[in-house]
Parts: sequence; structure tokens; C-alpha cells
Amino acid sequence: MSWTISNGTTEIRRSYSSIDYLGQQIARVLKGSDWRTVSPLFARRTDCYFDVSPRDAGRMASSLRKAAGHRLMPPDWAKLAAELANAAQCAAASRQPWEWR
Repeated sequence: MSWTISNGTTEIRRSYSSIDYLGQQIARVLKGSDWRTVSPLFARRTDCYFDVSPRDAGRMASSLRKAAGHRLMPPDWAKLAAELANAAQCAAASRQPWEWR
């Protein structure tokens, strides 16, 4: 099973376990306030679809970029965090919900 994460133009498909593990990596490198910003993305049950408001997506994009650029973030996970940051920023800029299906 996998997540399809979309901002309306770009789709990212990753397994539930990959997104869960990314959340663990991000939790290791982000400070409390940045982690609290993105933690709702990783607290979801695998059978629960959800949308992130454009405003929240913009905030999450910033925190995801911080995680992607952190020196302790493994390169493969940094790449995925950056992809998610870009998708979140696109959703925010276009004032569309960031969809997780």
C-alpha cells in the first residue's frame, strides 16, 4: 500500500512504511516547533486520506526544507523531504489543498 501525495500537478507515490520512516528521520533532525509543524503528516493512519490547507502546506514546506538540508539527514531521505517540501510549496502558492491519498 502507498500514499499518493499531490499538489494538483505533481504526484509523489511512496509506500506507507517509507513515509513513516521519513517521519522518524525528520523527528531526529528538527527542533520541537518545526517538528510540531510537520508531525501531523506522519501521525496519520494508513487508511485515512486527508488534505492539508494551503496555509499549513506553506508552513510545512519550510520545515521540510530545514529537515532536507540538515547535516544529519541521510541523503536519500533528504531527497524525499525536499520533494515533499516542493509539493507543499506548490500547493501553498496555488492556494490548493495538498492532498494525501
